[in-house]
Amino acid sequence: MPSCSPDRPVSRRTLLAAGVAAAALRSRVALGAAAILVEDWSGQALGAQGVPGGWRSYETPGGHPHYDFTIVEDGGRRALELKSTDDHSTIAREVNVDLAATPVLEWAWRIVTQPAGADLTRRATSDASGHIFVVWPRFPAMLRSRLVGYVWDPVIAPGTIVGSAKTSLVSFVVARSGPRGLGEWSVERHDVAADYQRVYGEPAPRPGAVALSIDTNDTRASAEAHFGRIAFRGR
Repeated sequence: MPSCSPDRPVSRRTLLAAGVAAAALRSRVALGAAAILVEDWSGQALGAQGVPGGWRSYETPGGHPHYDFTIVEDGGRRALELKSTDDHSTIAREVNVDLAATPVLEWAWRIVTQPAGADLTRRATSDASGHIFVVWPRFPAMLRSRLVGYVWDPVIAPGTIVGSAKTSLVSFVVARSGPRGLGEWSVERHDVAADYQRVYGEPAPRPGAVALSIDTNDTRASAEAHFGRIAFRGR
């Protein structure tokens, strides 16, 4: 085995090769850490109401949606304001995301108010303030699609998985719980690939959409939430 002498001069070719290798490594690291932007609302007109551009209404049977949504400036950031009174409004945006590379869903939100009397575990009161879904469409969509939603629940412990009391298509992951932090902006990060594995017991395929929802039609109460930037990123 040849020895390495500290006095041996390093050739220009060796230095160049080392520089190229280092640059390639930096490029791979940067690429791996790059976020896949879903929405930051910067392309939406301030004050625009209803379903935002690039999004579509997402059917929720019996929801009677009002789409009381407005593009606002809130706390120095552009956001979508969601308000709801006795309705269930959901919008969706298609995504092209490889969860093997960017499995973490990151979003900014501000839950202003929660629907009084809501309880996700009971069909009669299964409402929630603003929440975000990752959607895996499967045909026929209303029977076989899979949705994992992230909610701020009044009492259920963070990390708990709650199956929808109304449909087998939806499972909720409690992202935050309790009154602390309500009314304040916060950023959440959740490993969607890991959560899908927890819910379905199998590796997560590519999702087809991200959805935003606010639901008060069971309690006939009111709620308000704001969503800022939404992106997928690496671990």
